[in-house]
Amino acid sequence: MKNKKTNRLILIVLLLAYLIYAGYYIYQTSFVLEGTRYFVLNDDAMISMRYANNLARGYGPVWNPGGERVEGYTNPLWVLYMAFFHLFTIPASKISLTIQITGAILMALNMVVVKKITEQFTSHPIIVWAAVIITGFYGPLNNWSLLGMEVSVLTLLISLAVLKTIQLLKEGRFSVWPYLILGIGTWVRVDMAVPFLAILAFLFFADPSNRKRHLYWGVGLFLGFLLSQTGFRLWYYGDALPNTYYLKMTGVSFWIRIAKGLLSFIKFAWNMNWIIFLLPFTILLFRRDKFILILLLIFFAQVAYSIYVGGDAWEHKGGSNRYISLAISQFFILLCLATEKIFEAISAPIQKLSKRIPVFVNLALAVFLFACMVNINAVIDLNSLKKWIGTAPIEFTVGNELYTSIALAISKVTTEDASIAVQAAGSISYFTDLHTLDMWGKSDPVIARQDVHIPAGLGGISKFRPGHIKWDYHYSIVGHEPDIIIQMPRDPKITGADVLAFVEEHYTIIEIDEFTIQAKNDSPYVLWDAADEIYE
Repeated sequence: MKNKKTNRLILIVLLLAYLIYAGYYIYQTSFVLEGTRYFVLNDDAMISMRYANNLARGYGPVWNPGGERVEGYTNPLWVLYMAFFHLFTIPASKISLTIQITGAILMALNMVVVKKITEQFTSHPIIVWAAVIITGFYGPLNNWSLLGMEVSVLTLLISLAVLKTIQLLKEGRFSVWPYLILGIGTWVRVDMAVPFLAILAFLFFADPSNRKRHLYWGVGLFLGFLLSQTGFRLWYYGDALPNTYYLKMTGVSFWIRIAKGLLSFIKFAWNMNWIIFLLPFTILLFRRDKFILILLLIFFAQVAYSIYVGGDAWEHKGGSNRYISLAISQFFILLCLATEKIFEAISAPIQKLSKRIPVFVNLALAVFLFACMVNINAVIDLNSLKKWIGTAPIEFTVGNELYTSIALAISKVTTEDASIAVQAAGSISYFTDLHTLDMWGKSDPVIARQDVHIPAGLGGISKFRPGHIKWDYHYSIVGHEPDIIIQMPRDPKITGADVLAFVEEHYTIIEIDEFTIQAKNDSPYVLWDAADEIYE
């Protein structure tokens, strides 16, 4: 009873410490513009917020109200959740805070589940609490979760499914709960099909007494969850796949995509410190039971998927990307369990020399795991540690402030009927609330289905950046003639000499709040008098 009360108290203290850290982290991602403090999500998350805003206003989950129906998001249930908050009169500058707070709560809940999973393998308090702390305070996982990506809820769902799977196997019972949990996950993001199939395959072989039930229920629910959202896509968008599938998975060599994904994974492992990265897998030297296998399987399933899709667009930020982050909890549990076994093996010969030996061993164990946590969060260099503790600008925050500043500037020189063309489409489109042409194709099916703009062969590997390497400036600018053009490259090799000539003839450069943008000549939707300067 006393141990339970102590454990409960420690858990409460850790959760409070994490929530304080998360609150500080979230505040550090905010910024003040024109006397107003803005809380803004990662730019991709702000694309989802635009869809959510349009849904809440009755236009449906569309990019532009009244425009073509195109699914430029991959997280339908998360968009629906975002839409809920848009039903209230929350200022645009603060509404993202609700999603950030949600991320913090979900991360805290994941810490609770990580504790329960770790306790299935060991009762050593240092190991249990180390797994909780390392997971909860991992920088990249917090960055994705606290800046609005659906990573937070998906990470929790995977942890819950893993915990339930282990418990059911130990009890010798069958339940549909792992499949229901991960099935709901596919509604949040369809590629949760990967851990779903991994769990299904695992239980099919690891639980022979319930094999038929796993097959019937697992396959049945898998098809049910996938077919239900596919049916909605076909009905509403006229396509079985999201637009982002075509944007990221087509128009590029399979081998370039795989090579870039593999290279990204190697960099992730190397930057973590390859010794620490390999440490969790030494657990196989000490135990090879099916419960350990499920942790390994989930992690490697996510790694394999990350490699298959070519990694993520932000690999240069360091640490685990969005796909690997979903299973990083299981990786950290394995890290702590392997460390426990190694320390036990090393200290066993000297344990009988003195009663104080175990104390020193535990101290060394705690210090080592703390050093691992620090090393893991130095994802690229020492500046990564500054971002981790909030003494340097947190990832994406500088860009978020820039895009929001651009949006505020554009709003001063346009009417509500203006159209804009952008590349970083999230914050700018959300805060201007104007008809937006997405020049990088996330919400444009024409661009999404084109070929990527990278060199063929080995030269294309380093240039491959999923979702950011397709464009057609002739189609976007000459074809649509937006009232305002933002972020258009002026290199004729990229944009095209004919496009630059068209812009030169039909657009005028204006300056507003130190930003230069290109406005269509004589557009009735441009407030020319509001410009700080007009360059003829």
